[in-house]
Amino acid sequence: MIRSDGQPVSLFEYQQQGGYSALEKALQSSPSDITELVKDAQLQGRGGAGFLTGVKWGFVPMGEQAPTTKYLIVNADEMEPGTFKDRLLLEGNPHQMLEGIIISAYAIQAPKSYIFLRWAYKSSANRLLTAIQEATDAGYIGKDILNSGFDLEIALHTSVGRYMCGEETGLLSALEGGRAIPRAKPPFPQISGLFGKPSIVNNVETLCCVPHIVEKGAEWFKGLSIGDGGGTKLYGASGKVNTPGIYELPLGTPLREILEEHAGGMKNGYRFRAALPGGASTDFLTEEHMDVKMDFKSVSACGSRLGTGTIIVMDNHTCPVGFVHNLEHFFAQESCGWCTPCREGLPWVERILKSIELGEGQDGDLDVLREHTSGLGPGMTFCALAPGAMAPLKSALNYFEDDFQSHIREKKCPFREN
Repeated sequence: MIRSDGQPVSLFEYQQQGGYSALEKALQSSPSDITELVKDAQLQGRGGAGFLTGVKWGFVPMGEQAPTTKYLIVNADEMEPGTFKDRLLLEGNPHQMLEGIIISAYAIQAPKSYIFLRWAYKSSANRLLTAIQEATDAGYIGKDILNSGFDLEIALHTSVGRYMCGEETGLLSALEGGRAIPRAKPPFPQISGLFGKPSIVNNVETLCCVPHIVEKGAEWFKGLSIGDGGGTKLYGASGKVNTPGIYELPLGTPLREILEEHAGGMKNGYRFRAALPGGASTDFLTEEHMDVKMDFKSVSACGSRLGTGTIIVMDNHTCPVGFVHNLEHFFAQESCGWCTPCREGLPWVERILKSIELGEGQDGDLDVLREHTSGLGPGMTFCALAPGAMAPLKSALNYFEDDFQSHIREKKCPFREN
């Protein structure tokens, strides 16, 4: 439910469409029943990893021996380049997410929730604060919610805007007032998270699915999908397409349908060459992958990741070397510096790509880049920032090696005018 005039859905409008009825239903069930329902619905985290949400909740200690202090944290620090889906939800229908927060906090018995919001989302912050106050006044937030005996406080925290804040343990470090640096796992946040207490970190889009699952059931939610997993997905498209934007579609909608039907196809004079399927930290998909179902399992089988589901399209007039250099420049800037491979490796990769793009590349540069895609790959660094940064580079070297070689051989970028 999103208003066409760009204004947020009010509490009254949300209630008129059945808003907060799922909360009333959830509070009449046990916390474990809600967790099992979300498991059965096969809701996968919409922040990029795709881990089953109900399974994640199930790791939180419950029962009389469990800590009484727990936290539910909303990751609203949408810093992945090419990703802009959560802002739509936050600005358009903040009560939907708040209802998801309250139900999810009830499921893990967390009396405190933080919304960790990107600093640049000023409109989101204002609308969230208004919605939190409306929900509090209506008795949906606070003490003894709807006479259930469950208490919940929700606080908005505006982040400083570093990319590392999107990594859940880096987010926790920042929320505690420290540097946004990752933590060793185990222990996992579900056992020892914010301030050493059991904590769940969920993405905005993930939490917005929860009220609908509670209201209409797991089978209904699974039935919305045409791929592996349950529900719909917010897909995005940016680049030289006719109608860039965000589209809610069944999870598993083919890439071709998203780009050609919903994004309107390529603009006149431009031809599709490749796309990053889920933000900047995913591997390229090419024309041969156009019919892949855009779900976590199917995209992974193609050698990439669904990630956030927001597609960055690269056309035939865009230089692959310059495209990847721009991404690596961002990742090098955003490294927190905590581990040596990432801190030293990413700037070096960025400098090599810059020299190739400027026509100063040398024989052997591609071998060095490939060595870095391995040395900065999964398992080689403290968190997933550097492996994510290597994803577009590694696939670009695979699919567009001729473009790299041409830069080195001709001592210039073939896409630039003389």
